[in-house]
Amino acid sequence: MLLAIDVGNTETVIGLFGPDAPDAPDAMGFARAIDERGLAFHWRLSTVPDRTPDEYAMVLTQLLDLEGLDLRVTVTAMAISSSVPSVTTQLRRMSNRWFSDLDVTVLGPGTKSGMAILYDNPREVGADRIANSVGAYDLYPGAAIVVDMGTATTFDVISAKGEYLGGVIAPGVAISLEALYTQAAALRSVELVRPRSVIGRSTAESIQSGVLYGFAAQVDGLTERIKEELGEATVIATGGLAGLIAPHTKQVQHVEPWLTLHGLRIVHERNHLGDAS
Repeated sequence: MLLAIDVGNTETVIGLFGPDAPDAPDAMGFARAIDERGLAFHWRLSTVPDRTPDEYAMVLTQLLDLEGLDLRVTVTAMAISSSVPSVTTQLRRMSNRWFSDLDVTVLGPGTKSGMAILYDNPREVGADRIANSVGAYDLYPGAAIVVDMGTATTFDVISAKGEYLGGVIAPGVAISLEALYTQAAALRSVELVRPRSVIGRSTAESIQSGVLYGFAAQVDGLTERIKEELGEATVIATGGLAGLIAPHTKQVQHVEPWLTLHGLRIVHERNHLGDAS
């Protein structure tokens, strides 16, 4: 089974792909339910940049142990995507020390993705953005816009031919809220849930409205502008906050929480199963 690891600035998502996957969950009433494509188990952890290679090996071992799985027996390959350079280094060291007998793919410059990268400098494109784009084109062939709602909100644009064209990077919900609380002394942290109405009747509701509807409007506005240049495209949302924001948008057609892991699996297969192009 393939163990896929996607390290973001705030959270790390880990998935174990195998032949016996659970039934796909409902995607909140969106046009297409999530197809986990063999994702048998998944976990979401806080990203801790100063973990050592041995600590990462221990965490992975314990996660599988919680499911009654022996990592040494269960895992036959590993794929890694990381937006945090220090963590990338530690995970490389972990795989060399503890899993040297496995096929390991670390998505980065030089890794065969099977997708043409039309960025001015392809090496600047984050590994997670490549994985998202590969996964999106596999699930929804044709022009697409992937909105990843994490620490930053990113928009990745794929052509009808399956080329990575570029995208947009904007401050995410967490960054914006942190700045708000830091710079406005009278405001406090609130739970991010849907308020009773767009017009907040308390400070907490006003912040909730600004986050949910403000970021939903950002997604719709930028997506519309991208479509003016690209033409019609499928819009897919992913990331830790997609489930919170996407239901309040008009443009998002599909929510795929595990899109990065799916794309990472495809990249691994293209590098180790002879499917690279």
